[in-house]
Amino acid sequence: MNKLTKALSAGLIGLAISASAASAQVVTVATGAQGSLAYNSGQAVAKVANDAGIIARTQPLVGYLPLINSGEVDFGFSNGVEAEYAYSGTGNYDRANGNMRLVGTMFPLTTGLMAPCDLNLKSVDDLKERASELRIASEYTSSTIIPYYIMGGLANAGLKYEDFQMVPVANFVAGINALGDGLVDIALVSLNAGAGQQASVKLQDRGGLCYISLDNSVIGTSLFKGFLPAGDIVSMKQNEKINGLQNYDVNLMQIPWVLMTNADVSDDLVYKLTKAIAEGRDALKATFGAFARAQPEKMAPKNLMPYHPGAIKYYEEAGIPVGK
Repeated sequence: MNKLTKALSAGLIGLAISASAASAQVVTVATGAQGSLAYNSGQAVAKVANDAGIIARTQPLVGYLPLINSGEVDFGFSNGVEAEYAYSGTGNYDRANGNMRLVGTMFPLTTGLMAPCDLNLKSVDDLKERASELRIASEYTSSTIIPYYIMGGLANAGLKYEDFQMVPVANFVAGINALGDGLVDIALVSLNAGAGQQASVKLQDRGGLCYISLDNSVIGTSLFKGFLPAGDIVSMKQNEKINGLQNYDVNLMQIPWVLMTNADVSDDLVYKLTKAIAEGRDALKATFGAFARAQPEKMAPKNLMPYHPGAIKYYEEAGIPVGK
C-alpha cells in the first residue's frame, strides 16, 4: 500500500469514526440540585442507561417539566401528582403540558402530616375538633406542590387550610424546621426524612413527632384523591425504630415517584430505557438506596398523563399491567 493509499484509507476511517460519533445520540436526564431526590434518582438511572448502551447525561435544573414537554430535555422526574397537574395544566400549573409522557414509576414516596406527640393528634378526627387553635405550615413558596399534599390530607377529614392558623414557609425542609422550632404545630414530613428526625430530636421533651393518621374509609379515600388522584392511603404498622411510628399504627399518603419523557422521543429509546430500569433494580439500588423500594410489577399505575408507546411495549412484553 503506497503512501497516498494509506492516507486516503486513514482519512476514510477518520470520517467514519466522526460520523459514528456524530450520530450517537446523547440523551439528557433532568435532575434537581445535588443531594435532592431527583438528583440521586438521575444518577442511578443514568448509570443503568449507560450500561445498557444509552449515552445519558444528567442535567441539574429547576422547574424542568415544561422543558421535557418542549423536548429541550429528554427525561426527568417528578411525583405522580405533579405529573398529572403538569399534563393537564391544573393544580400548581397554569398551562397544560400535553406533549409529556410517562415512562414509569421508580419507587413509592411515603409522607404524611406530623405534629408534636404531646398534642395527641393521633388521627384526622382529632384535627376536626381543634383546627382553629393549631398552626399549620403553608404557602411553601419555592415548593408549590407541597400545599396540595397538605390539602389532600386535610380534605381527607373534610378540612381546608383556612380552618387553621396558616404560617408561611419557603419550602419542604423549612416547614419541617418550623415544626422542630415550635413555630408551627403541623407540617408535611416524609417517612424517614433526615430533617424530620432532627426536628423530632429537638422536640424530645414533647415526646418527639408523631404522624396524624388519615381516614382510609371509602369516603375518606375519595376526598383525599380529589386533591391527589395519583396518591394512595397506606397502612403503616407501629415501629419504634421509625420516627413518627413509635406509638401506634398510622395511615399515611403514598405517591409514586415517576420518570417522564415527551411524545417525540423515539419508541426504541424509551423501550430500551424502560427495560434497563425494570430489570436493573440491583444496580439502581447500589447507586441510590431508595430503589430498594422499587416494584417493577407496579411500574405503570393509572395516571392522567399517558404512557409513552415505547414504555407500553416493554410492559406488554413483561406482563406488567398498565393503568390499573
